[in-house]
Amino acid sequence: MAHSILAALPQGEIEDLLARDLPHWRFTDGHLVRVFTTYGWKGTLMVVNTIGHLAEAAWHHPDLAVSYAKVEVRLQSHDAGGITQRDFELARKIEQVVGRQPAREGLALEGTPQSAAAGYIKYD
Repeated sequence: MAHSILAALPQGEIEDLLARDLPHWRFTDGHLVRVFTTYGWKGTLMVVNTIGHLAEAAWHHPDLAVSYAKVEVRLQSHDAGGITQRDFELARKIEQVVGRQPAREGLALEGTPQSAAAGYIKYD
């Protein structure tokens, strides 16, 4: 069923889209929620700044809960009173950029080592 980008989606459709497109996200308390775990403050700041850039460029701003080694992202279209296509578009972009793992792409970029000394994000 086609929806306006401004229309809140029904819960069943939200859950279907999450299962299909965003398995690391969940629907909780009326928000799309994702927790990124990092190796520490440096990685946390990199995640926050990346999400900040993506959100500002999209003019759609998530709530962030930031701690030493975690960033919780909460998306909702407040003006629509729920989750809309805008929330899914931003969640997909956040997942694509923050969750990128160059080592798995088979190209020249090897990605950051998964270690406390050099690591940035703990990939799911």
